[in-house]
Amino acid sequence: MSNGLYITATESGSGKSAIALGVMEMLFRKIDRVGFFRPIIDKGNGKDPDIRLMATQFDLDIPYESMYGITQEEADHLLSKGKKEEIFERIIEKYNEAKKHSDFILCEGTDFKSSTTGLEFDINAMIIKDLSCPVLLVANAFEKNVEDAILLINLTMESLMLKGCDIIGIIINRVQAGDGKRIIDQIRKRNLFKGKLVFAVPDEAVIGKPTVSEVVKALKAEVLFGQDQLYRHVRSFAVAAMQLRNFLSRIHHGTLIITPGDRADVIVACLATISSTSMEKISGIVLTGGLKPEKSVIEVIKGFRSMVPVLSVPKDTFETAVAVEKIQSDISPDDHRKITRALALFEQNIDIERLGEKVITSKSSIVTPKMFEFEVLQKARAHKKRIVLPEGEEERILHAAEILLRREIVELILLGNKERIVKKIKRMGLRLGELEIIEPLTSQYLDLFTQSYFELRSKKGITRENAADRIMDLNFFGTMMVHHGLVDGMVSGSVHSTAATIKPAFEIIRAKPGSGSVSSVIFMCLADKVLAYGDCAVNPEPDAETLAEIAVTSAETARMFGINPRIAMLSYSTGSSGKGKDVDKVRQATHRVQEKRPDLLVEGPIQYDAAVEPDVARTKLPGSRVAGRATVLIFPDLNTGNNTYKAVQRSSGAIAVGPILQGLNKPVNDLSRGCLVTDIVNTVAITAVQAQEAEKETP
Repeated sequence: MSNGLYITATESGSGKSAIALGVMEMLFRKIDRVGFFRPIIDKGNGKDPDIRLMATQFDLDIPYESMYGITQEEADHLLSKGKKEEIFERIIEKYNEAKKHSDFILCEGTDFKSSTTGLEFDINAMIIKDLSCPVLLVANAFEKNVEDAILLINLTMESLMLKGCDIIGIIINRVQAGDGKRIIDQIRKRNLFKGKLVFAVPDEAVIGKPTVSEVVKALKAEVLFGQDQLYRHVRSFAVAAMQLRNFLSRIHHGTLIITPGDRADVIVACLATISSTSMEKISGIVLTGGLKPEKSVIEVIKGFRSMVPVLSVPKDTFETAVAVEKIQSDISPDDHRKITRALALFEQNIDIERLGEKVITSKSSIVTPKMFEFEVLQKARAHKKRIVLPEGEEERILHAAEILLRREIVELILLGNKERIVKKIKRMGLRLGELEIIEPLTSQYLDLFTQSYFELRSKKGITRENAADRIMDLNFFGTMMVHHGLVDGMVSGSVHSTAATIKPAFEIIRAKPGSGSVSSVIFMCLADKVLAYGDCAVNPEPDAETLAEIAVTSAETARMFGINPRIAMLSYSTGSSGKGKDVDKVRQATHRVQEKRPDLLVEGPIQYDAAVEPDVARTKLPGSRVAGRATVLIFPDLNTGNNTYKAVQRSSGAIAVGPILQGLNKPVNDLSRGCLVTDIVNTVAITAVQAQEAEKETP
C-alpha cells in the first residue's frame, strides 16, 4: 500500500488546491489517518490557507507546524547563502516527522508564486523522488487552446520523468467549456501518456473569485455596513464614474461597485438594486478616497431592509481598482459554497474509483465517519431520488438544500410560504437554481390529500373537516406526498418534535407487509468503524418477537449501507450465565432471529463489552463468530438504547447519524432539533438510499 501522494502543478493558477480538496475527500474513504503536508509555505499572510482548509474540513488532529516543511522566507535566506541542499534536507526531515501522525500523507506542492519559482520545480521533483511518492499532475488549461494545453503537459511530464518521478495521472483543470472531451480525445488519438489516468475538469469561475471578506483583508478596508454579508463572492468589479442611467446597465450578478465615498447617488442606487426584482444583485460597494457618506445619507442607507457590505478605503478609485484586480482568492475553510462546488466538480468529472485504486493498491478495512459519509453520498447520487423537506423556511434546511443540489445528490421539494423562502434564499446569498417550492394551503393537491387521509382514518373517527385540518400541517402534507408517489421520501424534525414527524408516517405510510413493526437504527460513526444501534427511538418495551424483528430489519439496513451485519442481542449477561425475565426475553429473541433468518450471524444474550472488544470476547465467548466483532447491536429496550447511544456519542466524540426509521413502506426520517447542516445532508442522502432499496423491492 502506498503511504503518500504528491500533487504538483504545471504553473501558478492551476486550481491545485481545489483538486487537492477532492483528492483528500477521496482518500478519507479508504484510509483511517490521512495527513496533509506542504513543502514550502508563504508565512507573510499568517497561516497557509491550504493547510487551514484541509485541517478544518477534515478535522485533522495534527499540529500546524507538522504540516509544512519550511517557510518561503527561510528558503530565500538559505538560497542566498548557497545552502540549496539544506532546503531539501529540512523539508524531508519535516515530512518524515509528519509521517508519524498519519497512515497516508497527501503532499501538495509549491505554488510557483515566489522569487524562487525557478527552483521550486526542482524542489518538487527532489521531494517526490526521495519519498518514492506517486505524482498526480494538475495541468492549467485556463485560457489555453487544446494544443497549448497538451504541449504544456508534455513538457512538464518529460521534465518530471527525467528526474525519476512516477506520474500516475494527469488532471487537466480549468478547461474551457466544451474543450474537455476534445483534449481527452486528442490525447487518446495521439497515444499520449500511456498507462496514465487522464481527466479533464471544467473551469468554475466562482472558485477563483474572492469573497468580500478577502477584499476587506487585501485592501485593509473598514466595514461600514453588512458585516454579516462578507461571505458574498465578487465575480467582477465596476468603477462607478459615469451617470446612473449609463452605469446601472453595467451591473451584473456579483459585481463589486467601486466609487468615491461622496457619490451618494451611486450608493443609494446600488442599494436599491438589491430590493429590485429586475436587477442583478451586487456583491458589495467600496467607497474610495477615505470619504464616507454624510449623516443624512447614512440614515437612508440604514433604512434599506436588504444590505450588502459597504466598505471604506483611504486610497483613490484607480488605485483601489488595480488592487482589487490583483487579489488572488483562496478556498477559505468558512466558504462552504466554494468547498461544495469544488467537491462537486471533482466528483462529477473524476472517476474516483479508478483514481483511488491507482493511488492505493490495497484497501484498508477501517471505516471512518468520513468514509461512511462519502459512501452514503455516492450511493444517493448514483440514482437520484426526490425528497421533500417540509421545513422549507428553516435556514439550516436551506443551507443543506444548496449543498445537496450543488453536489447533485438528490432532487428536492421544499414546503412553506414561497415568498418567505425566496426572500430568505436571497438574503442568505444561496444559489438553489430551479428549486421547487410548494405552499400546502394553496396547493392543487390539497383536496386529494384531504380525501385520502379521510379514507385512511375515517374508521378511527376522523371527519372530513378533521382531515382538512391535519393535511394543512406541513408534516402531514409532506407524508401524503410520499404516500402518493409524488416524492420518494421525506426528512423533517429540525424544528419539529420526533412525534410530529413520525406520527403522520405511522398513520399514512404504515409498516411494510410482514415487517411487523416500525423501528429505528442509529449509525454510530466511531474513530475506526461504524456500528448500527437499534432500536433507540421508537419501541419502548419490545417483546421477544418485536426484538427479533428489530434485529432482522436493522441487519438489512446495515447491509444497505455497506456494513456487514453481525448481530449482538444485548443484555446484562453473556451466554447462559444469567437468568431472569429480561435476559430470557433476549435469549428467546435470539432464537427467533436464528429461526427466521438462519443466514444471519447472531449472538445473544451478550454484554456490550463482549460484543465489541475482541479481548473480552475471547474470555467470555471463545469461538463466537460475532463476539468482539459485532456491527449491529440490538438493545433490549428504548431506555437502555437511548441512554447508551448518547453516552457513547458524548464520551467518545462519535458521530451519531439518525435515528433512521425502518420497516415503513416508504422512507420518512426524523432530525434532531439541534441538528447541524451536515446532519441534514447525511439524513437526506440516507433517505434517498432507502428509497432506492424500496424501489428494488416493489414488484
